[in-house]
Amino acid sequence: MSVFTTPQKIIITCNKWLAPALRAEVIGLGFDVDRVFQTGVELTGTVNDCIRLNLNLRCASQVMYSLKTFICNDPDELYKNLVTIHWEKMIKPDGYFSVISNVFNDTISTNLFANLRVKDAIVDRMREVSGKRPSTGSELSGAVVYLFWKNEEAEIFLDTSGDSLARHGYRKLPGRAPMLEALASATILSTKWNRFGAFVNPMCGSGTLAIEAALIATKRAPGLLRSNYAFMHLLGYDKAVYEKEKTIIEEQVRHLPNLTIIASDISRDAIKIAKINAAVAGVEDLIDFQVCDFEATEMPEPEQGAVVVINPEYGERLGEELELEATYARMGDYMKNKCKGMTGYIFTGNLELAKKIRLKPSRRIEFLNAKIDCRLLEYELYAGTKRTDKPKDTLVDPTEVA
Repeated sequence: MSVFTTPQKIIITCNKWLAPALRAEVIGLGFDVDRVFQTGVELTGTVNDCIRLNLNLRCASQVMYSLKTFICNDPDELYKNLVTIHWEKMIKPDGYFSVISNVFNDTISTNLFANLRVKDAIVDRMREVSGKRPSTGSELSGAVVYLFWKNEEAEIFLDTSGDSLARHGYRKLPGRAPMLEALASATILSTKWNRFGAFVNPMCGSGTLAIEAALIATKRAPGLLRSNYAFMHLLGYDKAVYEKEKTIIEEQVRHLPNLTIIASDISRDAIKIAKINAAVAGVEDLIDFQVCDFEATEMPEPEQGAVVVINPEYGERLGEELELEATYARMGDYMKNKCKGMTGYIFTGNLELAKKIRLKPSRRIEFLNAKIDCRLLEYELYAGTKRTDKPKDTLVDPTEVA
């Protein structure tokens, strides 16, 4: 059996609440999704399919190809099940592999012990069959094996990604409290931005939202910025398949001379970092960087599909929250007065502060930023009179916002 041409279950993982955006991406690539769960999607395909997925997905973390599902009660059963797998047909005898896992079983006190039993089974099997054994370590630079073991059910996978796909490779300087690239992509894909209208990102920080917007609009896939994946270190890997997929993503890049992406921040250091990151991503020339307070951001003429997206600070201490109350109130005034004709979005992990915006959101989309429960709040900012029973910019009872 060649894993590159044999269809099996594929699990694509993502951070919590990114699954809807990930599902849309997978379907957009022409795949059928068999199942969606809170931290990923399931489909059927080959490792060659995994190559395409790895190069294109913006919201994913890992692309896992399932090898075997089995009942497992203890470490000895784990070893006995894994030593029967034909690892010699997947891992190079003189190669390198690593093991990662998520284990929830009473007989295992640390994942490191489970990882060791997986390594033992693979090495013993390969030594018996070929007389050689590959080297192992914690670096995800070669082949990667992933174990998921919960209660009595275990499943072993080939992790075809290696290092997480959630980091897109351009952020050399993270800046203060940066948003993960996959989360930024999912946030943008959840908005009503049509990829041609203006994208305005005040309080841009290290520039992740603006950079991801430029990459999405010009169809620059994450695979353009990465050269090593775990699938490259498996036996049977055909470089021609990878090069074909790489050519496809290179040729799909489009040039949008009228694209308007604006990123502003009051901090010169933040803008400096954002420019460096944008240059690494290859989109620095597509973004108009401005050093100014968010209210002074030079706004484009309103047009269909244009959005303004703000990811303000959330405030971790009481003193910070009190200071940010005025900022959040100003954000509401800014959107109401200067962003008419656009759709506004505020991504926040502080729903109490969000009440200070004093505009009623038309949608609330749930996200998780690290361990912080967040919302992407959407505001329709009408340029003219909206026919409704309420005035178009009605201030609302703050309790309605959360």
